Amino acid sequence: MTEVRGRTAFITGGANGIGLGIARAFAKAGAKLAIADLDTAALARVKEELKSITQVETYRLDVRDRAAYAATAEAVERALGAVTLLFNNAGVAAGAAVEAMTYELWDFGIGVNLGGVINGIQTFLPKMIRQGQGGHVVNTASGAGLAGVTAVLYTTAKFGVVGLSESLALELPKHGIGISVLCPGPVATDIVDRTVSIAPKAALSADEEKQAAAARAQATAMLKNGVSIDAVGAKVLKAVQENSFYIHTDRLMEEFIKHRTQALLDAMPRDPA
Repeated sequence: MTEVRGRTAFITGGANGIGLGIARAFAKAGAKLAIADLDTAALARVKEELKSITQVETYRLDVRDRAAYAATAEAVERALGAVTLLFNNAGVAAGAAVEAMTYELWDFGIGVNLGGVINGIQTFLPKMIRQGQGGHVVNTASGAGLAGVTAVLYTTAKFGVVGLSESLALELPKHGIGISVLCPGPVATDIVDRTVSIAPKAALSADEEKQAAAARAQATAMLKNGVSIDAVGAKVLKAVQENSFYIHTDRLMEEFIKHRTQALLDAMPRDPA
């Protein structure tokens, strides 16, 4: 069991949504918090909310910016000590129908959802290994990282996060570091609206933009009825404490995963080639 009390946790996307739920759970469990986000107003709110519970420092960070990431890591270590709980959580719900995709959208979505995880790993994991204090890494993927769905860009990035995490799970135990991959279904966040405010625009006609707006409204309504961010935070805390790898919030992807797994097995040759 991993004891989190007294450890320093670094959480990207930690001022909103799932990241905020994780921050609340680990604050109550006694971890010191370094919270990174692009939303400066939300950073101020979360610091005000949690500063009476634990030591909290906040940092404005674009997880795609490696130089800024390195500088932030140094600032965190000066303020709170060595990071041994790493949450690569920042994400966006970027994408469009395949015929409307652009290179700008690909770069944005992959840069945040997969590149941000890679940057977190490369910035902190070598230090965690050298420090020899153990710890835990949690990478936020999605149910969409376990079986293909129609959101091509989002699915591509999240599959990458799952594969990265599964590979790390084969290497990190020898260093005494645990790892989990969070694969949530619908969670009650405003990620759709926040993504729209910062994402590049898709190549859409007027009619296609109306359709896209309707799809965003549908997605927002679905998320509104999803699991609470605090329930997700509690699941993540339990997984870190118990060193559990997969973290799910529901069984929404169950049949999709079964179908994908069976299709993979069925496609394998029965006899040696």
